[in-house]
Amino acid sequence: MIPDVLQAVKHGLIVSCQAKKGEPFNAPERLALFAESAVIGGAVGIRAEGERNVRYISHIVDVPIVGLIKTIYPDGLVCITRTFNDVEKLILAGSHLLAIDGTFRTYNGYTGPEFIRHVRNRYAIPVMADIATVEEGLACAEAGAACLATTLSGYTPDTFRKSKKTPDFKLIKELASQSDIPVIAEGRIHSPEDAAKALHLGAWAVVVGTAITRPIDITSWYVEKMKEAVKKP
Repeated sequence: MIPDVLQAVKHGLIVSCQAKKGEPFNAPERLALFAESAVIGGAVGIRAEGERNVRYISHIVDVPIVGLIKTIYPDGLVCITRTFNDVEKLILAGSHLLAIDGTFRTYNGYTGPEFIRHVRNRYAIPVMADIATVEEGLACAEAGAACLATTLSGYTPDTFRKSKKTPDFKLIKELASQSDIPVIAEGRIHSPEDAAKALHLGAWAVVVGTAITRPIDITSWYVEKMKEAVKKP
């Protein structure tokens, strides 16, 4: 049975309101303004990182919030919500759905699917499994995840070879055709056309972050293209 929180975001846009350390918008009240603006524009959900940000945003908007806490693997790569302490913080902060790293990498003694199984046994909150491969997605679905997100494609040792500039449409399509639970398209979706294509390929909903809430990155895209144009004869 698909949870109500996922029914609420079906075929809609979830905006990821995050900022990197040192960026001007990296403060709860500023990220909340991004979230509020996104909802006014039609977003049906918000993805937010960090206990304080989730709590602040939950008081500003009235749409489902996907909460996560980022840590780091020993190799320096990003890990998403892989401790019970972080899970409890996010629940208390007001998350409606938890994003959890569902890759096969081990953290604190558990692979992603193993940790998701334990979370589902302990807590009532539904889980969005952030994965990088079809195999990881299917394992997380079997472990009790409510939905799968293609967030980590291209950001794990096994998927580094994939493009860092374009969405993994192949993964979205394969997961949508093989999984019995909703597939959320996330990762390098930089245009409305990308989002629409993801839905056509079977995505339940779409998450967009950088292309909406990262002014520094968006500006750099324009600057790089303009520099390339000047260099051409």
